[in-house]
Amino acid sequence: MTQISPFAVTVIQRPTAILAFATIVFATGTAAWDAEQAGAADQASSGSKVVTVRAEKFGQMPDGTVVKRFTIDNGVNVRASVMSLGATLQNVETIDREGQWASITLHRETLDEYLAGHPLLGSVVGRYANRISGATFRIDGETYDLTKNAGKHHIHGGGKTGFQNQVWAAEPFTKPDQAGVRLRLTSPDGEAGYPGTLSVTMTYAVTTEGRLIMDYRATTDAATVVNLTNHAYWNLAGADTKSTVADHVVTLQADRYLVGDDKKVPTGEIRSVDGGPMDFRQPRAVGSRQSETDYGIYDHCYVIRDWDGSLRTCASVHDPSSGRTMRVQTTQPGVQLYTGNPQGLCLETQHFPDSPNRPEFPSTLLRPGQTFRETTVHTFGVRDD
Repeated sequence: MTQISPFAVTVIQRPTAILAFATIVFATGTAAWDAEQAGAADQASSGSKVVTVRAEKFGQMPDGTVVKRFTIDNGVNVRASVMSLGATLQNVETIDREGQWASITLHRETLDEYLAGHPLLGSVVGRYANRISGATFRIDGETYDLTKNAGKHHIHGGGKTGFQNQVWAAEPFTKPDQAGVRLRLTSPDGEAGYPGTLSVTMTYAVTTEGRLIMDYRATTDAATVVNLTNHAYWNLAGADTKSTVADHVVTLQADRYLVGDDKKVPTGEIRSVDGGPMDFRQPRAVGSRQSETDYGIYDHCYVIRDWDGSLRTCASVHDPSSGRTMRVQTTQPGVQLYTGNPQGLCLETQHFPDSPNRPEFPSTLLRPGQTFRETTVHTFGVRDD
């Protein structure tokens, strides 16, 4: 079943015309949010540690809608920038073993570069991340036909109507041990073929202790399917070094993975990783055996071991050259390892692809009165060896 957290609360969709927080006022899509706001900031502290969140205008869409960027900085080891277009994690910076800062996510520097097209760099993907076979599914006996944007299949919300291509309403927030930004989007009934009006809240937060928290919530007014993820590409050696991630050492808490056909749509088989190129139960370089996989790269959904809906570690990454480390925890049942871009690897925490057509998979069905909630946490550090 779709996880309904005991701590979930009903999401209230706020008007997007004006969002206010503390002393910062944003008027979405108007000239009222201008350069004089760019210096505004707020902060949260815990002892001597301080987390700040700074807002600035990142650019404008062709229709004049303002795109905002929020930079969240704990002043110690993590700095993250979030863009309201696509609720995108635009950049993450951390320190190496020498204390030197560098960007560790593939990104673009300007809004125009994003608008020119990009491979989902750090964007939130929805309504449904990954593939739905035949671009169709059924709920309560009724068939719903989706946008076909992967041959005869549907992927990542349907292209232009996907959440990654929409400007979200956004507001910063602070708490005693963290600061961040909360983004909201309403997806109307019928968008890309999905039933129900879906109200989504995406929250990014950076903590004083160096964690990056991604929290997803959604409610609907009609039965629908939901599968949200973040599509960041990570390079712990430094995104600007132009080095590949082949030497990144990866560990996955997964004994099995979903077998896909030649279009990467699940066949229904869940296979053991034991001993083959899919096996990351022990740390090894991600490039060491990827040529042996069925696609020549990793683009597979792994089944997280002992999943029960609680927050648990699913992956760890270590870059020997810089010493940087990253641990990924999630409440989701799967994690998609993707290495199609040699400069970065993706660890997309998510429900399984094609779940609406696979009753044996954990359900992605969301009904009125329920709240979809999933959380993923990245913890960054360094190793001396």
